Amino acid sequence: MQYHFKEEKLQKEMELLKTINDTKRDLVIADKNFESAEEELVDYYSYQIKANKSKLDYLIKQVKQKGIAVDMINSLEIGLEQTKAI
Repeated sequence: MQYHFKEEKLQKEMELLKTINDTKRDLVIADKNFESAEEELVDYYSYQIKANKSKLDYLIKQVKQKGIAVDMINSLEIGLEQTKAI
């Protein structure tokens, strides 16, 4: 029973860290797209950037509240070589 609880907790922590990684990637993509956006899409990408920054702030706050080591976040690979502007 105790083992199952620890495994479930670890799974939730890993999902949270994956969500942070995905949000970082989305932020990088939105930033790249903003840099090359046509006039009609500048507002769209600026909203995406702001939304992703807010989401990232929230997720990092959750990580700190749960006591997950922040070094784990910093060690995550964003996969910048796989990230490209749409």
